[in-house]
Amino acid sequence: MTVSREIRLASRPVGAPKPENFQLVTTDLPEPGEGQILVRNTWMSVDPYMRGRMDDAPSYIPPFALDAALEGSAVGEVVASRSASVPAGATVSHFLGWREYAVLDAGAATVVDTSIASPTDYLGALGTTGLTAYAALTRTAPVEEGDVVFVSAAAGAVGSIAGQLARQLGASRVIGSAGGPHKTKKLLDVFGYDAAVDYRQGDLPGQLAEAAPEGIDVYLDAVGGDHLQAAIGAIRPGGRIAMVGAISGYNATEPAPGPDNLFRAAAREVTLRGMLVSSHFDLFPEWIGKAAGWLADGTLRTEETVADGIERAADAFLGVLSGANTGKMLVRLGAGR
Repeated sequence: MTVSREIRLASRPVGAPKPENFQLVTTDLPEPGEGQILVRNTWMSVDPYMRGRMDDAPSYIPPFALDAALEGSAVGEVVASRSASVPAGATVSHFLGWREYAVLDAGAATVVDTSIASPTDYLGALGTTGLTAYAALTRTAPVEEGDVVFVSAAAGAVGSIAGQLARQLGASRVIGSAGGPHKTKKLLDVFGYDAAVDYRQGDLPGQLAEAAPEGIDVYLDAVGGDHLQAAIGAIRPGGRIAMVGAISGYNATEPAPGPDNLFRAAAREVTLRGMLVSSHFDLFPEWIGKAAGWLADGTLRTEETVADGIERAADAFLGVLSGANTGKMLVRLGAGR
């Protein structure tokens, strides 16, 4: 038996989650069965979409169960294997995060190549985070040569990649929204944005109009609400909007206000299209083939915000919801030190 600690959902949050909604539990894991592996997790990811899974409500992904370990992307080392395809010693990515050790079917793990990128890159730029930016800007709201692109939550995990990717795809100007002077400075100095909007300063439409006086062509929406309204107000005829999230309403206890200018989108023949990254996994090889090279030569710059220890996982998740992270928020587990 392997002793492991894990984070369980103790109760469903009402509004913003609180520490008491989570419970740290020590448990015994069985040895892996035939075709299974035992993984010592070294890194795990916390992401905004996890908030929706804490509600017992129909969605595109099942809700978390009460009194059971949470789930999410993780990377770790295989310490025992009963599978010929995934040997002991391999580094794998899988979906049983929020725990120090995991027993899973070998087919549910992906062996990752740590010679071309660090293990944490497979949770960020080379994981679903990077793929979200790539699919959004190549399929859902494709960037065309000369476009003006606006990205919300631009200093976050997806946004910090999306701005750089928009430039690679031919954008003439890239504008990002973030909260506070530290993050907006990062957009300009690190993540390659041409202009930065600080939504905490208010007058989002006015700031966007100053940054893009002739309007925008593409908007990557991770926020919803006032950001979506401002983008619709600024978008040019034939514009494209990729709706990948709506973090402004994730903790709402009443219906969150939406944009009241949707007819403008109709009159300008704008496309508003939702996107689930799970519908675009076929792009993974193409994306990793490009992004690994960009990471290696410094073309793609990333940052990580790291919390240490499984006992800090809930705090890290709460930090993502409040905007405490720059780039990808990760939890480093014991063996990842």
